[in-house]
Amino acid sequence: MKKIAILGSTGSIGTQALDVVSQRPEEFSVEALTCGSNIQRFRQQLAAFQPKLAVTAREEDAALLKQEFPHIDFLYGMDGIIAAASQTDAEMVLNSLMGMMGLVPTYRAIRAGKDIALANKETLVAGGSVIMNAVKEEGVQLLPVDSEHSAIFQCLEGNEAKELDKILLTASGGPFRGYTKEQLEHVTLEQALNHPRWVMGSKITIDSSTLMNKGLELIEAKWLFDVEPKQIQVVVHPESIIHSMVQYKDHSIIAQLGVPDMRIPIAYAFTYPHRWENASGEVDFFSLETLHFQRPDMETFRCLKLAFEAIETGGSCPVVMNAVNEVLVQQFLEGKIRYLDIPAGIERALERHDVVAAPSLEEILEIDRAAREAAAIRSRS
Repeated sequence: MKKIAILGSTGSIGTQALDVVSQRPEEFSVEALTCGSNIQRFRQQLAAFQPKLAVTAREEDAALLKQEFPHIDFLYGMDGIIAAASQTDAEMVLNSLMGMMGLVPTYRAIRAGKDIALANKETLVAGGSVIMNAVKEEGVQLLPVDSEHSAIFQCLEGNEAKELDKILLTASGGPFRGYTKEQLEHVTLEQALNHPRWVMGSKITIDSSTLMNKGLELIEAKWLFDVEPKQIQVVVHPESIIHSMVQYKDHSIIAQLGVPDMRIPIAYAFTYPHRWENASGEVDFFSLETLHFQRPDMETFRCLKLAFEAIETGGSCPVVMNAVNEVLVQQFLEGKIRYLDIPAGIERALERHDVVAAPSLEEILEIDRAAREAAAIRSRS
């Protein structure tokens, strides 16, 4: 029985992860769960999975739930999340937290000798060098949960000795595929939240529409697979059946295909190196008829181009890019800025940033804090 902790259990990835667990209750023990504000869903998860430790964002929520579940230990806030990541008997920690708050818990879990199932892009976008060095030093496994990175991981398996040419990172193109910049100037929040293929949280859905999500993923791929940015090519594939591909020096290509269902990469991370049956559907090739592939329009969708530029410059640039993006996406969700203010604000921040070549974890956190503060001030003015 594998003991797991799930950080962010009430979000999209967390709920699907618990669905995977529920399909094989004899194989998994849930040691810890953490949530933000969805207390009703968390209450249901606690009743169903009976973790030893539960963590809420607010102290009052922890106190309330403790009365209902006296046999469960409760903590709250970031200290609680770190405890769930590093201080339980869990062998594997699924990090499905949103944003930069996932970085420190991942680092602490690695240092505690836990294997990581990673669904938090920002951990590697902001802290790639620090995290991957810690993984090597502690000898733990870091298994990708994002469908694209799981696909690349699977395509590389058994081919470690082969010479890799490039990674072909697929993208659905989001709801505005084919739009011009003029059309994007009039995008509404409702339109941006209407993803054609995936059901995700609001922040990642906006990122998908701007192609920043793909930008974050290309930075993540650079660290996960130890490649140069020039070895990563983004391919728009609107059907989302091919989740990504790898091309070797002889120009042969290996692809991983599957229906758009996050339970597949979650289950693979949980059961690696084995594959278990699950309740996900299968690809019906006879109903597909055709698959489409396009180049991304990085002049119209500036966020993807900015991500390439940030990782090519390296150092602290991805930290700033990610921090400012998080602030501006939240402001767009709140109706305070326009859609195209997101890439414009990121570009301004990167132009003003004095790059730190190899920031430590403490420096990353301080750069992130300062970039958020500056972005919030500029967007209000």
